[in-house]
Amino acid sequence: MTKRQSAKRRKQSAKMRRMRQKRVKATILLLGLLVLLTAGAGGLFYVLRGGLGSEPVQAYSISREFQHQNLTGNGQRAKAFAADLCVVSGDQELDTVSLEQGQEGVLLDLKDQSVLYAKGAYDRVYPASITKIITALLAFKNSNMDDVVTISQENITLEEGSQVVGFQEGDQVTMDQLVHCLLVYSGNDAASAIATHVGGSTENFVAMMNEYAAQLGCTGTHFTNPHGLQDENHYTTPYDIYLMLKEALNYPEFTEITQLPSYTVTFKHSDGSEESVALTATDHYLTGEANTPKGVTILGGKTGTTSSAGNCLALLSQNSYGSPYISIVMGASSKELLYQQMTSLLNHINTGTES
Repeated sequence: MTKRQSAKRRKQSAKMRRMRQKRVKATILLLGLLVLLTAGAGGLFYVLRGGLGSEPVQAYSISREFQHQNLTGNGQRAKAFAADLCVVSGDQELDTVSLEQGQEGVLLDLKDQSVLYAKGAYDRVYPASITKIITALLAFKNSNMDDVVTISQENITLEEGSQVVGFQEGDQVTMDQLVHCLLVYSGNDAASAIATHVGGSTENFVAMMNEYAAQLGCTGTHFTNPHGLQDENHYTTPYDIYLMLKEALNYPEFTEITQLPSYTVTFKHSDGSEESVALTATDHYLTGEANTPKGVTILGGKTGTTSSAGNCLALLSQNSYGSPYISIVMGASSKELLYQQMTSLLNHINTGTES
């Protein structure tokens, strides 16, 4: 290597060192600027979140968090979250009301959200055909009442002795007619037809039932079918039935149908011929087989009867002042006893003075 080449290389090396030094200085300067910006932002956040120059951070206070709901004390939190619900904290007795051992029931004032009577409100019970409340509500929510449903073999393949309207495979029935048959006469074939039409299959519909019940706040309910025929995994509680009936108040068609003492359904067979079937309500208050107390009006509800569930009745009613109530009796040993017990509950909704 010549002296000239060696000198040239030394100049290039010196130039590269100077460039590296400049890059290092620039990097240090940039990092310093980022540190200053970060510190400034942190200081601003500190002031805004309660640092110097701002109000001190307040300790958590339930009365402040719910100041618009007039709460006093921790015990009121549940009431705020369930402001429109009757909260049953345990059994509550009522004069002249006596359910037998193993029975459950409630009497709830919907206007004041008060509990007049409760026995086993959260006990697991078999609902029998009270199940059909949810079936009807899903029909209202998810179908057109003018829809025409073709009865399938699945819809009429039910356990022997099951309450049925008497449909045959291939019959053409509207959803409106099916819901009437469901709620007035408690037809299990109508329940099955609604389920397969609305859900696409019975299994899908049952999943819809359980999802809907959960949305309503039912924590002790699990359905396996749309009609309530006995299954040990098909159960609910009196309180959950109350939640279902309370939801039914949002559907005027529910109470319109469940006040009917009878209903005649006219439908077409697969060969085009027509048939009419007269159906009598299963609720003895509506048919006159049992008498309601003076001033009490039945707004609707649902009966339920199986050998495992006993005789059950869930009612929406109102007193002479127009205030609504829900009364439920589960597990009566006979229909006669069921209506005696329900009447003893209804006798109490006209006591006192309405404001």
